[in-house]
Amino acid sequence: MKNSYLGELSAEFLGTMILILFGVGVVAQVVTGDGGLGDHDSIAWAWGIGVTMGVYVAARISGAHLNPAVTIALAAFKGFPWRKVLPYSLAQTAGAFVAALIIRFVYSDLLNSVDPGLTSATQGVFSTLPGNGTLPVSIGTAFFDQVVGTAILVFVIFALTTASNNPPMANLGPVVVGLLVVGIGMAWGANAGYAINPARDFGPRLLTFLTGYETAWVDQNGTPYWWLPIVAPIIGGLIGGALFKYMIEGFLPTAPEEITVSEPTAATDPTSEPRAAAADRSRNV
Repeated sequence: MKNSYLGELSAEFLGTMILILFGVGVVAQVVTGDGGLGDHDSIAWAWGIGVTMGVYVAARISGAHLNPAVTIALAAFKGFPWRKVLPYSLAQTAGAFVAALIIRFVYSDLLNSVDPGLTSATQGVFSTLPGNGTLPVSIGTAFFDQVVGTAILVFVIFALTTASNNPPMANLGPVVVGLLVVGIGMAWGANAGYAINPARDFGPRLLTFLTGYETAWVDQNGTPYWWLPIVAPIIGGLIGGALFKYMIEGFLPTAPEEITVSEPTAATDPTSEPRAAAADRSRNV
């Protein structure tokens, strides 16, 4: 009962909620803080910390996917049950929605102060926009950006979690995954805000629509955009998973490396007593 299906969904819900509380929370602070409460680097670091904390919350119970693109890639290439893909994705999206609701309430005074009309100027706090709502980035470029960013994410996650690939120790794994997200944010944040996660974008986007943002489903130019951070990350995740599966994992050793110890054994030290003989001798003493 400790690892029940309900527990897995609860872990995905709460892990994703923690991720979004850090990630969307830091964007809200930067956008409403008039330039004095953070910058792009603080956003990238807080998102990475949010991922690390979310993975620590959920990893033991559900594996801490926290991202439908990761869940789908795991089902396609790592044997995760397809019947769990939709429930996991819904739990992740619900966690993101609730986290965004909390942030919307806590930051309501500041959001209304800097953007009384609730426009795309602060919609970007919750969901992504091409060029972060200000730069001249086309829909095609934003789509390709999300494919590449999510491919990197899933490819490296597979590398970090495949036992035969000498991954980091279990307690350190969430930290390294968080650093991966920090790196993606610093290198791939300009074109589309590095959603790289359908739940991370759609849950908060739905929340903004329900709380007064009439531009929730479109970009700053009025072009329908809500679908892009869903479709492109799923494609990117499948590409990243396939690259690892067929270009790395297929060449990994099937057996773990032998561990060399400093103590002599019977095979290497002719003066040592065979283990069985030593055991017999000890019983006769």
